[in-house]
Amino acid sequence: MSRSSTWLTMLLTATMLAAVVAWHPAEQMETLRRAIGMEAQRPLSAPRVVGQGGAFTWAMTQRGTGDPVGWDPCEEIRYRINPAGEPPGGRRLVDGAIRRISAATGLAFADEGETDERPFPGGGRLFGRPDPVVIGWGDDTEYADLAGQVAGVGGAVAERGSAGHLTFVSGSVVLDLDAFTPAAVAEQPRTMEAIVLHELAHVVGLGHIEEPMELMYADNTGQVELGPGDREGLARLGSLPCR
Repeated sequence: MSRSSTWLTMLLTATMLAAVVAWHPAEQMETLRRAIGMEAQRPLSAPRVVGQGGAFTWAMTQRGTGDPVGWDPCEEIRYRINPAGEPPGGRRLVDGAIRRISAATGLAFADEGETDERPFPGGGRLFGRPDPVVIGWGDDTEYADLAGQVAGVGGAVAERGSAGHLTFVSGSVVLDLDAFTPAAVAEQPRTMEAIVLHELAHVVGLGHIEEPMELMYADNTGQVELGPGDREGLARLGSLPCR
């Protein structure tokens, strides 16, 4: 079973970058903080970055430096869940994967409840507060990237700030109902949660890696835990400076 497809992630991001906000709201907040002598505060502590010889790649990098694009660690990642089609036990998988990605990155996630918005809506808000991450369920009749053995798709939308720095501000995860059957969720909860975790790792900024011992390997080889490269990459993404 292939866990995910990334071309839609990059296509969505590229589309959004063609019409980014000129001044990221987080930069405005940082300017205000500096003006009144306040330091940006993280909701959660930054993780310790430990190199263990694993492999990882970034979903997107900053132009000219190769540094990763990530989320502002001083802002919560807001998310909503579309329950349409959700299999029994599906919410537990999502909740568990969010706890694990938060622990690995030190990024705080804020549950804003349910929504009828669909993942990967094909558009984005150019002004005002960015949309929250939307997590939902679907099949290949709605999402062509879920055709074949693909069990999920995850990705993020970036905005460019006044200095040209990119920051993720929204994202989506869609999980394939043909893979997340009631039987699979009930009988293989660790495997299915690992798929959700894999897609959330795309949302926070990791790409695929050609190493079967890492969770970010494109195909499901039975890996249910984060590998050493996964952990290092996620810790580095969570240790980026506040914007």
